[in-house]
Order: sequence, then C-alpha cells, then structure tokens
Amino acid sequence: MSEEDLSKKLVISAALTGAVTNRAQNPNVPFTAEEFGDEAKKCYEAGAAIVHIHARDPEKGNPTHELEVIGAIIDNIKEKAPDILINLSTAISSIVTPKQRITPVKTFKPPIASLNTNSMNFAVGDHKTGQVGLGAKNIFENTFDTIQKFAKEMKKAETKPEIEVYDIGGMYNILHLAKQQPKRILDPPLHFQFVFGVLGGIPFSYENLAHLINLKPPDASWSVCGVAKNQFQAAMCAAAMDGHIRVGLEDNIRMPDGELAKGSWEQVDWAAKVARIVNRELATPAEARKIFNLYQQ
Repeated sequence: MSEEDLSKKLVISAALTGAVTNRAQNPNVPFTAEEFGDEAKKCYEAGAAIVHIHARDPEKGNPTHELEVIGAIIDNIKEKAPDILINLSTAISSIVTPKQRITPVKTFKPPIASLNTNSMNFAVGDHKTGQVGLGAKNIFENTFDTIQKFAKEMKKAETKPEIEVYDIGGMYNILHLAKQQPKRILDPPLHFQFVFGVLGGIPFSYENLAHLINLKPPDASWSVCGVAKNQFQAAMCAAAMDGHIRVGLEDNIRMPDGELAKGSWEQVDWAAKVARIVNRELATPAEARKIFNLYQQ
C-alpha cells in the first residue's frame, strides 16, 4: 500500500478503564485480566487497532502499578487478540511515584505508551453548576524532569511516546523538548493525542483543535480523545480532518444517545461508523504501526 493510501486510513484506539471510571458508573468496566482480554477482543473485532491499558486490582478495582497484575493483563490480551497493539499508561494514579509509573514500560516494552506533558489540576466536575467533584485537591504532576526521564526510558525500550496534550502549555513544553540536540529524547515524526474536557485542561472546540493542529510539526500524526460528550464531538471532527480517534470507558461511560455503553467495544463500533461516513477505511494494527511511526515495525 502506498503512503498516500495509508494516510487515508483511520486508527481507532480503545481506552478500556482509565484510573477513575468504576463499575458503580458503568458495570462493564473490566477489572480482571480475563475481562481485559475479552474486552480487547471485542474492540479488535469492532475495528480498534490499539487498546490503552490502565491496570486494575482484580478484586478491589483500584488502579495498580503492580507488575504481576499488568503482566497478566497483557498476556490475556495477547492470547485473545494477538494482533492488537497494547498502549500502556504512565498516568497510573495520583498516588504512585514517577518510578512506579515508568517501570511497566521499562519491563514490558509495549509498542506505544502515554507521555504526559504538563503538571495540572485534574478533576471531575459538573460543568452545568460549576461544582468540582472527585480530584478537587489533585495535582497531576509531570515536571520537565519527569517528562524527559520518561521520554528517555521509552526510547531505550523502543516504545513510541503517545504525547498527551491537555492544554496549549503542554504542547509548547513538547515543542521545546523536541529541539534537544545533539542527542534527541523525542524522535520524529512525533505522535500527539489531543485530550479535551478534563477539568483542569481545555474543553473541546473546533478552535482549540485547529490551534493544536497548527502548532504540531507538519509530519506528526495526531489523534483525539474527549471526556463525556467531548468524546463524540472531537472524534467526528478528527475523522473528517484526517486525524485518528480514541474512545472507551476511560473517557466516557455513555453512548451518544445517553445510554450506558455496553463496553468500550460499542464506542469503537460507533467510531467505525463515523469513519465510514467520511469514506475512511479503518487501519489494521499493522497499518497503525506505520501510521504512528512506531519503533517496532
């Protein structure tokens, strides 16, 4: 397939749990390794090329950095959906240390992992009333020192950083670090994920999306994810603008009609329909490797 044909393909990623979403909100959030594997298989069959993983304690459902738990999840996914790409989160929870956050990447060397770009307030809120809920005292800490150390470890592991941009400042942080010479810590072409709707970051608007696209290097790939309704707004724009899409219960527990999603796979199925509307074929995992310029081709 030519590069021109490949550029028309759309990559769908599915974020299965996140660090916050729980079964009280949606009973379909996976906790056990088996549930992660089953959900990854359904997402792959619906059209996802990538699954983004926040591991959970299989009994309590709390986010965990324990390598044994993460390894079991990875093994189960590889058994049930062997072709799908695994994207490990380095934003495991607000209480783990930077060392605990990066150790899974160093250990398992996934093809892609999240690299967060700035320290910020990070909370859940009611945008109608202005009330701040879960995370009102939380700071999501990503200092320049942490960003650089994580980027260096990802390079050693041949793990492509998925650069998570929550606001304009985070974008400028990465543009600055990408200039480093003589030894780069971020190899071009870069891959960005624009995250909309976190309370503490920027909400989705076509102006915000356009500004981020204009700031990114011309050869960089990009995708979007959004919290709650921002998920669908951002995804539809990205599909029409040659970007890529992340969906999943980490970001949104519902479907566009307001009903609880039956799983991340149902949102993947929705994203696949959006891709067809704008005449874009879905990328396979092998094609996603090339589109996102992963090290492990």
